Amino acid sequence: MTTSWPVNGKFTEKQANIYNLVLKASRAVFSELRPGTDWVGMHRLAERIILGGLVDLGCLTGDVDEMMEKRIGFLFMPHGLGHLIGLDTHDVGGYLPSTPERAKQPGLKNLRTARIIDEGLCLTIEPGCYFRDFLLDGELPKEFYNFDLKYVNREVIRDYQKEIHGVRIEDVVLITADGNENLSYDIPRSVEQIEKCMAGEEWRNGYL
Repeated sequence: MTTSWPVNGKFTEKQANIYNLVLKASRAVFSELRPGTDWVGMHRLAERIILGGLVDLGCLTGDVDEMMEKRIGFLFMPHGLGHLIGLDTHDVGGYLPSTPERAKQPGLKNLRTARIIDEGLCLTIEPGCYFRDFLLDGELPKEFYNFDLKYVNREVIRDYQKEIHGVRIEDVVLITADGNENLSYDIPRSVEQIEKCMAGEEWRNGYL
């Protein structure tokens, strides 16, 4: 389980913007995740929400569908959405002879599974959003040679990076017959809850 905190106990506006964007992606996956769900589709859902939010904040400019097609989400969420968890932290069984093969596209190939979700699976949901240095200097690593940074508003991202480099929110879920159960529910998740918890105040005013 992963939680991102403001080191001084209070979110700045920009920090809260990015935190809430990642939380929105997380909760969207929670709302859709059930038996029969395509895990790759869940990763794409999180990416789409993050890209759309970055457009709204002025960090990106352009059509989200086009950015999805060109895998721009990988620049901001370079890891997979989550992993199986059980006997081991990153448990086995993500890719089996009977399950879908690993995708080859940037970001999607980092997914630890491409399975269609079954009842009884236990796995993590952990979207993230990061402002990495190469986004500012435009010097893409070789593995990113075919990415187009025309969508990236570097000056806006530079302002954000002064206050925040990244957020990840990770929860553990059990897939039930008709949905999922959040096994890490007893953690402060909203901006308000985190700030109250860090101030030593009662924060359990309703779970997300």
